[in-house]
Amino acid sequence: MSFNAPPAQAPRARSLPGLRAIWALILREMSSSYGRSPGGYLWAFLEPLGGIALLTLVFSFTFHAPPLGSSFALFYATGLLPFMLFSDVQAKIAHALIYSRALLAYPAVSFLDALIARFLLNTLTKLLVSYAVLAGCLLLLDTGARPDLARILEAYGLGALLALGVGVLNCYLFIRFPVWAHGWSILMRPMFIVSGVFFLIDHLPEPVARLLWFNPLVHVIGRLREGIYGGYRPDYLSPSYVAGVSLICLALGLALLRKSYRDLLAR
Repeated sequence: MSFNAPPAQAPRARSLPGLRAIWALILREMSSSYGRSPGGYLWAFLEPLGGIALLTLVFSFTFHAPPLGSSFALFYATGLLPFMLFSDVQAKIAHALIYSRALLAYPAVSFLDALIARFLLNTLTKLLVSYAVLAGCLLLLDTGARPDLARILEAYGLGALLALGVGVLNCYLFIRFPVWAHGWSILMRPMFIVSGVFFLIDHLPEPVARLLWFNPLVHVIGRLREGIYGGYRPDYLSPSYVAGVSLICLALGLALLRKSYRDLLAR
């Protein structure tokens, strides 16, 4: 008895349902996150603008000039925007399987589809918001900044990778240990303070700066500010550290989810 080899194009044919599932999940996410609230995508722009305006108002009454450049708004935008990219995207990814629990019962939808859909939509949304806000600051304000596009893109790439890695790992931990979701929420509250959103790490005392170095967001925000302010060259930046932390979290999260996500969701 002889057996015929499967057609050479079978793997390509099998990939099409995955792409359709991802697209369907993206449309569902867009409808639920932005289509049902007044203003829709407008709130995605108003939230960072409100935060930047508040920081600018508070600190402009306290200091004569920002730590970098001449614009308070631009300085705080370079801290708040990458922080919100990480915070919001990792949170969306961490709840991806819980959000799509019913759809994952269908064979055509895999856990990777749910993760990819949420990552793509929310990352692209945050990048669009960041582009609009930063471009507005550079065009409308007298900032004296000299943007370096390569460093700006690197900063956002590192921030997105970090959000993906942490989000995927938390996606497993939130389902396996529900109490960790509350613990992570508490842990994220001081992150806004210790990530360098409204100060420069290299202006802090050495013991404090050395401790904060282990926060990957410090490097993401520092790289973005290096890309916005041409004369700023911090020596503490380590993109390889951010990439290493991100990839370790991503690999561990994917391995754990692949092994047990169906059993976890069935509990």
